[in-house]
Amino acid sequence: MSGSLHLIPVGLGEAAPESWLPADARARAGSLDTYIAENAKTARAFLKLVGTTRPLQEITIHTLSDKTDAAEIGAWLEPVRRGADIGLVSEAGCPAVADPGAKVVDAAHRLGITVKPWVGPSSILLGLMASGLDGQRFAFHGYAPVDASERAKQLKAWEQHSARHNQTQLLIETPYRNAAMFATLLASLKGDTKLCVARALTTADEWIATRTIADWKKQPAPQLDKMPTLFLYLAR
Repeated sequence: MSGSLHLIPVGLGEAAPESWLPADARARAGSLDTYIAENAKTARAFLKLVGTTRPLQEITIHTLSDKTDAAEIGAWLEPVRRGADIGLVSEAGCPAVADPGAKVVDAAHRLGITVKPWVGPSSILLGLMASGLDGQRFAFHGYAPVDASERAKQLKAWEQHSARHNQTQLLIETPYRNAAMFATLLASLKGDTKLCVARALTTADEWIATRTIADWKKQPAPQLDKMPTLFLYLAR
C-alpha cells in the first residue's frame, strides 16, 4: 500500500502557528521525516515553529526549483509508492496554489499516489473572502509587468475584462514595490472601479480595505512597504 503526499500550508507572516494552522495539520507536519520545498532553510524554520517528533537535522528536505525535472521528482516520490508519507510546502500559504509545487502534485497523481491537502492559510482566498468583491468569478494573475507603461496597459486590460465578465482581478507585487503598484492602480483604473488592498494577512499588521478608486484618491496612501500585499479589483 502506498503512502501519501501531504500538502502542508505555511504561514503568511510572523504569527503563532496555532492561529493559522489546525492542530491536526501541525501534528502531521511535525511527524513527517521527508519534505519537498523551494527553500530548505525556510522549510526548516517552519518545522521548528510547528515542532517535530525528530531532530530537524534528521529530516530530509528536497529542494524544488524551475530546473527540477520529472525524473528527479519521480525519484523523490518513489518511497511514497512503497508506503512512506512525505510533505510538500510552499514558501508561504498553500502549496501548489500559484506555486511550483503543482508539478509535484501532478507527478503524484500520474504515479497513483494519494494526495492529502491540509487546511491552512491562502492569501488569495483570504483576500477574496474579505474584499466584498465577486467571489464566484475571479482570476489570479500573479505579477503585473515591471515596466511602468506595460504595467498600466495590463492593469487596464484586466479592468476591461473584469467589466465584461464581472470578474474580480487579483495580483501581487514584490513588497518593496507595493507603493508603486498602488499608485499605478490609482492612476490607471476608472474612478468607479472597486479596489481592495489586503496587507499582511494573518499577522499583527493585517489590514484590509475596499474602496472605489475615486475614494482611494481622497485619502493618504496606506503603508504597504515591505509587507506582503494582495491587490483585488472589480470594474463596473
